[in-house]
Amino acid sequence: MIARLFRSAALATALILANTAYAQNALCHGRFANPLTDICWRCLFPLSLGAVPLMPGTPADTPNPPVPVCACPNPPKIGLTIGFWEPVRMVDVTRVPFCLVGLGFGLDLPLPAPRGAQVMHDSQTRTSFYQVHWYVNPILDWLEVLLDFPCLEKGALDIAYLTEFDPLWNDDELAAILEPEAVLFANPIAKAACAADCVAATAHLPIPGLFWCAGCQGSTYPMTGHATTHIGGIQAAMLLTQRMTAKMHRQLLTFETGGPLALCSPYPQPIPDRSHYRTQLVYPIPDTGIGTGACCHPFGRSTILWGAGKSYPVSGEDFAIQLFRKRNCCASAY
Repeated sequence: MIARLFRSAALATALILANTAYAQNALCHGRFANPLTDICWRCLFPLSLGAVPLMPGTPADTPNPPVPVCACPNPPKIGLTIGFWEPVRMVDVTRVPFCLVGLGFGLDLPLPAPRGAQVMHDSQTRTSFYQVHWYVNPILDWLEVLLDFPCLEKGALDIAYLTEFDPLWNDDELAAILEPEAVLFANPIAKAACAADCVAATAHLPIPGLFWCAGCQGSTYPMTGHATTHIGGIQAAMLLTQRMTAKMHRQLLTFETGGPLALCSPYPQPIPDRSHYRTQLVYPIPDTGIGTGACCHPFGRSTILWGAGKSYPVSGEDFAIQLFRKRNCCASAY
């Protein structure tokens, strides 16, 4: 209880400092996400027991372990096989270095970092570059929504990764150190396969086997901040969110939590299953499903319909995205 009080006090202090710093940095645009109005809690569902859905939800669910009873060896326990979508990460996609869009303020650091930009090459070709920030954001835990529920990731809101400190993020050649397999997919056949992934993600879920694809947004490779085909801000933000997720898995900074192998504990998976993630836009205009009916979207889904009207010039060209990750868990009362 004392630890939670300290954590709440620290969060309140951070919000006060955020408002002050934000007022001093006119180039940084953002807002701390209001859990009541900006987070779409319908994204938690479907909730399942084994393979049986207890509460429906959209978009489509991934396969769950078929048996409702489970057992874990270390520590020994017998429990129920629970499946749901947990809000655990948040991603900034910003033009301004050290602008923490999802927190609503910027860091005044005297460090050189490339600023984001959009470049028009001709009447039909445009590229862009953004910095990306990765937050640990287990909302259900720090809001204390479900007390003592063993399947929730524990922790407080924390800044886990800033690409401004990463020399690989703005250099496609250096990025090959982390992703040497990228050369295998730099060909027309591999790129054409991403069209099928786009259709699958828009209609249902992305195709896990096409891990080099980012659905309708383009390619996961290279894992840098360069969007070689910039169609719009929302499209670029979704592309870089997928790349950042793949990068975090490759660097073993986030683990797999979905499927039968994750029932007892998360495990490292350098190539993530993209169907185990959902995105929800929380800034500049929270996507609460008004007009489209859906407020969260699988990786790779087309942004043409749900992304319309979700950004605006100047202060609405940076983005904060809440990530929901599939969680399969062996829940025990002891």
